[in-house]
Amino acid sequence: MRNIYLIRDLAQVTGYSVDTLKFYLKIKLIKEISRGIETNFRFFDDSTVDMLKHIRNLRKEGKSLEHIKKKLAV
Repeated sequence: MRNIYLIRDLAQVTGYSVDTLKFYLKIKLIKEISRGIETNFRFFDDSTVDMLKHIRNLRKEGKSLEHIKKKLAV
């Protein structure tokens, strides 16, 4: 069974700030799996958690966000 996260939950699980996650959404480095019809909340799953862990590792290696975006081709 996969876990579903709101952006605040995703921030807590990954250690990223909500602002950073919103920025990553804006530059299309990550994407939500769906949005709530009435609430417009963004929903994420475990694949996003894995992606963010991978992004963190690449950033620790000194890779730029532009490089990561091209490499991941999201």
